[in-house]
Amino acid sequence: MFFSGSLATAVKIECVVEQTYGQWWQSRHRTMLRGVLGKTFRLVGYTIQYGCIAHCAFEYVGGVVMCSGPSMEPTIQNSDIVFAENLSRHFYGIQRGDIVIAKSPSDPKSNICKRVIGLEGDKILTNSPSDFFKSHSYVPTGHVWLEGDNLQNSTDSRYYGPIPYGLIRGRIFFKIWPLSDFGFLRDSPNGHRFSDD
Repeated sequence: MFFSGSLATAVKIECVVEQTYGQWWQSRHRTMLRGVLGKTFRLVGYTIQYGCIAHCAFEYVGGVVMCSGPSMEPTIQNSDIVFAENLSRHFYGIQRGDIVIAKSPSDPKSNICKRVIGLEGDKILTNSPSDFFKSHSYVPTGHVWLEGDNLQNSTDSRYYGPIPYGLIRGRIFFKIWPLSDFGFLRDSPNGHRFSDD
């Protein structure tokens, strides 16, 4: 009897221990799961939050851009890295002579880098200044006239006409690379292209 009572007590104690251990393990498991889920949701929340901040910074403040192609030579060479700010376009602060990044009117998937030659209402010289007969064009409301600094090697408003102001993505004003050319951009080598009536 003594033996069976001890066994019963031992089984009872073992059941209590297993039950207590099982409850402890379930409680610990829930706590770990809550901790992991909490950290995961916090990480996702921070990722979304910082993603939104980065999007707003690049959309409204500006960003670094690498320019390609010869159309803006000698001001911007192929593979130069520049800083483009986007606030000017939002506040309609784009002026004649500014270098802008815009969506290409002929290929909306690509961007172009050109100089603003004329704003809405401006009269633009549309032929070479050496031509005997001069022809002019007026920039319509809500549009700008863009040309590359390298007039012999630029597809610009002389080819596709004035572009809507809404296609402008930002204004370039500072060259970052190459370091030998670090600083603010120089004026247009084609100052004669600005119409003086």
